[in-house]
Amino acid sequence: MLERLFQLQANNTSFRTEVLAGITTFLTMAYILFVNPNMLAEIGMDHGAVFVATCLAGAIGSAIMGMVANYPIALAPGMGLNAFFTYTVVGTMGYSWEVALGAVFISGFLFFAMSIFKIREWIINSIPMPLRSAISAGIGLFLALIALKNAGIVIGNPDTLVTLGDLTQPGPILATIGFMLIVALAYRQITGAVMIGILLITGFSIVMGFSALNGVVSMPPSMMPTLLKLDIVGALDVGLVSVIFAFLFVDLFDTSGTLIGVAQRANLMDKDGKMPRLGRALLADSTSTMAGACMGTSTTTSFVESAAGIAAGGRTGLTACTVAVLFLLSLFFAPLASAVPAYATAPALFFVAVLMTSGLAKIDWDDLTVAAPVVVAALAMPLTFSIANGIAFGFISWTAIKLLSGRWKDLNSAMWILSILFIIKLGFFA
Repeated sequence: MLERLFQLQANNTSFRTEVLAGITTFLTMAYILFVNPNMLAEIGMDHGAVFVATCLAGAIGSAIMGMVANYPIALAPGMGLNAFFTYTVVGTMGYSWEVALGAVFISGFLFFAMSIFKIREWIINSIPMPLRSAISAGIGLFLALIALKNAGIVIGNPDTLVTLGDLTQPGPILATIGFMLIVALAYRQITGAVMIGILLITGFSIVMGFSALNGVVSMPPSMMPTLLKLDIVGALDVGLVSVIFAFLFVDLFDTSGTLIGVAQRANLMDKDGKMPRLGRALLADSTSTMAGACMGTSTTTSFVESAAGIAAGGRTGLTACTVAVLFLLSLFFAPLASAVPAYATAPALFFVAVLMTSGLAKIDWDDLTVAAPVVVAALAMPLTFSIANGIAFGFISWTAIKLLSGRWKDLNSAMWILSILFIIKLGFFA
C-alpha cells in the first residue's frame, strides 16, 4: 500500500528513511506549537483551543501534501502571517479575531480558486524578484520588533516611540540567552535547534520559579471556544480588502518559494525545470488554510524547515504524513505548551527574522530604482506594524520611481493595476 501511495522504490528511498526524515522535519518546525498559541492568546483567543487548531491544521495540511501531492513538505500555521493576524488586523486595526479568521478563510478560498484557474503563475511572474525579497525581509523585521517587545528588551515610549526596557528583569536576560543558544545550535546543525532553545529556556524559567508547569501530558483541550467562530460576512468589509490581499499575497509567494526551493534541493523537478504536481501542492496549502480558519488559527502554509527532512533523505509524501501523525500526537502535550512564556518564544521569532532578512543580500543596491522601493517596503512593515501597509508602499513606490526615472518599460500591467488599487485603498479606506 505504501509503495502504491508514495512510490518509494521509484524515488530511491525506504520506509525507515522517510519516517526518520519526517521526525527530523517535525523537530525543526515544532516550535510553532508553542509560538502560535502564545501569540494568538494575546488577542483573547483561547490558548488551548488555538493549540489544538495549530496541531490539526498542521496535520491536515501535511497529510494532504503527502497523500495527494506526494511531496516531503510539511505545513503548519505560518510565521509572519500569525503576527500580522494578531498585532495588525486585531491589535491595531481593531477588528475582532472572529472577523480576522473570516479574512483568513476568504484568502484561502481565493488561493484555492487561483490554483484551479492557474492565475497564480500570472501574479508570481508579474511581481519583480527584488520586491518579493523586500516583502520577506520586511516580515522578518516585523517579527524582530515583536520578538524584542515580547522579551521586554524594547518597550513603548511616548517621546521616542520605543526605548530600551529593563534589562535586569528575567525576561530580557533569558530571551537573549535563548537567541544566542538557538543560533549556536543551528550553526552546529543540531536538529530541532529552535525547539531545544525554547524548551531549555522554559525549563530554566520553571526551575527558577519565573513560570509554572501544570503537567506535561493531558487529554486535548476543547476546541469549542474557536471552532467555527469565524465571521466571513464581517470580513467582507471594504477596509479588510487589503488585509485579505496581504494574507493571500504573502501566502502565495511564501508557499511558491518554499515549494520550488525545497523541490530543487530534493531534485524533484522535471527535465524542464518545473515542479510536477505543483497544483496539488497548492491545493494542500489552500485547503489547510480554510480548515485552519474554521478551527481557529491563522494562515497555514508550507514550511521551509521541510528542507531539514529532505537533507535527512526524505523524498516522498510519506515524510509529510509522518509529520502529520506527530502533529496529532502533540495534541496530548497541551500543558507543556501552555507553560512556555513569551520570552521563551521571542528568541525563535528573532531567529526566524534573521533567516527572512537574508534575502536583502540579493538586491542590486547600485540600482536606486530597485534599492529605494525595497527599503521602503521592508521598513514600512515594522514601522507601521502592518505587512499590508508594507506591501502597499512597496508596490506604489516601485511603480512611481520606475515611472519618474523614465524606466516605465520595467513595469507590467499587474504592477500598474495593483499600485492604483493600493493608492485608492490608502487614500480612501485607510
